This record gives sequence, C-alpha cells and structure tokens, in this order.
Amino acid sequence: MVIGMGSDLIDIRRIEKVLERFGDRFVERIFTEHERKKSEGHVNRAALYARRFAAKEACAKALGTGFRQGVFWRDLGVTSLPSGKPLMELTGGALSRLNELIPDGMQPHIELTITDEPPLAQAIVLISARPLDVQ
Repeated sequence: MVIGMGSDLIDIRRIEKVLERFGDRFVERIFTEHERKKSEGHVNRAALYARRFAAKEACAKALGTGFRQGVFWRDLGVTSLPSGKPLMELTGGALSRLNELIPDGMQPHIELTITDEPPLAQAIVLISARPLDVQ
C-alpha cells in the first residue's frame, strides 16, 4: 500500500553557494553527523550534500508535511547499505509522522533513489506500508 511519494530536484551550484556563504552553520543545521562525516573532505562535497538535501526534501514531501508539524531537517538522514544502496533513516518528529501514517498491522517501508548529473541532483522517495509478516 503506497502511503506517500516525493521527489526533489536541486541545482548543485546552489548548495555550493550556501556552503561558501554559511559553511558549518548550514551543514550542522541541515545534516546529521553521519551525513557530515560522509560528505566532508570528499572531492565532490557539494554534490554529496545536494543529493542528501534533495532526499530530505523528497521524504518530507512523501510524509505530507514538508518541514512543518514537528518534522525537522536532521530528523531525516541518508545512510546506505554496504552495497551502496541509499536508505532514509527517520528519527524524532519525522518518525512520529511516519508512524501516524502506517495502518495497524502494517510496517513502514521506504525506498530512496538519489542521483546527480551536474549541475543537478535528484531524489525520489516512496513510502509504503506492508503487512507485519512480510519482509
């Protein structure tokens, strides 16, 4: 059962400008510690942040709230499996909102895809609910 879907497209140059202007203040406000560790020092730092930014925007849209109703930027974090497949990890208000959306007897499942083709980065999030006995 589909619960929500969101997508976002961002210009990587926009993130480059924000990083130049606000630096750590921007990064610490928007990104989780894990995301900062993965992005800092990387040769394509702005592109990595842009992909994660787009993923957060897409997930907030899929939750149906945007960044309101107790959903904050750092409540949404991009991680990955050892294979490299991206995952969206929800905490705080985002996790609370997700749990409100999932019917009884079901469990949430989030699919995330992220990509970039400079100067653009894109993310798509699909939130679904599955019966508890299905993995």
